[in-house]
Amino acid sequence: MAQPLIAIVEDEPAIVRLLEINLQAQGFRTVSFSNPLQFLGRPAEMQPELLILDIMMPEMDGLELCRRLRQAPDTRDLPVLMLTARGEEIDRVVGLEIGADDYMVKPFSVRELIARVKALLRRSHSTAPLASGTLLHWGSLSLDPQARQAFCGPTPLALSGKEFELLHALIEHPGWVVTRDVLLETIWGFDFEGESRTVDMHIANLRRKLEQCGGQAAWIQTQRGIGYRLANPADSGNGAMNP
Repeated sequence: MAQPLIAIVEDEPAIVRLLEINLQAQGFRTVSFSNPLQFLGRPAEMQPELLILDIMMPEMDGLELCRRLRQAPDTRDLPVLMLTARGEEIDRVVGLEIGADDYMVKPFSVRELIARVKALLRRSHSTAPLASGTLLHWGSLSLDPQARQAFCGPTPLALSGKEFELLHALIEHPGWVVTRDVLLETIWGFDFEGESRTVDMHIANLRRKLEQCGGQAAWIQTQRGIGYRLANPADSGNGAMNP
């Protein structure tokens, strides 16, 4: 069986070589691009299982590439590990808002990067869907775990992989508070060392998409300092708190 293919979009040759050597030493296959435009249109052909993406690059930055990938059905669930040299919070927040699954600041620990790559791959491979045709319902929301598709009434929700998994985790425990730590561990499969902002950004995306298809952002309520819960639709207008 072929080993997972990791795509790298990075314009610094030294970093590309560092990533290639260490990923290949772990048994991964790699393919590298120095420009996001070179990568566009190739995922369907190559079928990479994960993308390592630099933010600062010529012609098109990594944020725009990630945005386009999340808008395309065949790359919506592609795990994206974003690299940034600046280390500013706004870069990380924007990256998470547009659908990056994780980020690391340069210079980074190769050992930690490998751990995060493995965690993202492990999570993307560990989907244990229910039997075909089994749907989860909550108010006007319905989830098909087998097809990894969510609906608000009859309208499909265009969710990223992580957004779907968050909604899945909440809809399995309606009314119960699911902590950020539990969400980080079960969905990202890695200790993010307190980076609860990761969860917050994906929850914000979920709320926005619910509103766009006629739902309510207040369906997902915040228990400050703890986590989130999916509230009863009849009660979600009362006391809902946003991050």
